[in-house]
Amino acid sequence: MKRFCFAFLLSIGLLPACTPRLAPGLTPTVTAAARRDILTVLHTQTAAWNRGDVAGFMQGYWQNDSLVFIGKSGLTYGWQSTLDNYRRSYPTAAAMGQLDFSHLRIEPLSPDAAHVIGRWHLARPAAGDLQGHFLLVFRRINGAWVVVADHSS
Repeated sequence: MKRFCFAFLLSIGLLPACTPRLAPGLTPTVTAAARRDILTVLHTQTAAWNRGDVAGFMQGYWQNDSLVFIGKSGLTYGWQSTLDNYRRSYPTAAAMGQLDFSHLRIEPLSPDAAHVIGRWHLARPAAGDLQGHFLLVFRRINGAWVVVADHSS
């Protein structure tokens, strides 16, 4: 019985060390707000894509030369270069298809940074469906959450 009590008390004492802690400055309220705001960006991007509006889709990205996109063709730096690549790869609304994000996992890293892991799927009846996974790095810049790095495969 003494062994059981000792093991029980030891496990209770170690429990706080095993409990995940939020990064400094992250509170449940900040975390919930970040997740909500990031989901809003993703929903806005999806809506823009699905109406054939690549420029509208790109509004979720950081409009800066330091934006980085990593895809099957390698690295692309800059907002304009990323937009140009999207326009080249998806010249028409039919080529763009209908975008769907799923299996989203949003992880705030600080009050002003988060990453999102998920799956993307393009339904394109005429051209064939495309799908893959992504890792997005979001930052809150001037009060707005934007993608600063996108690795999509």
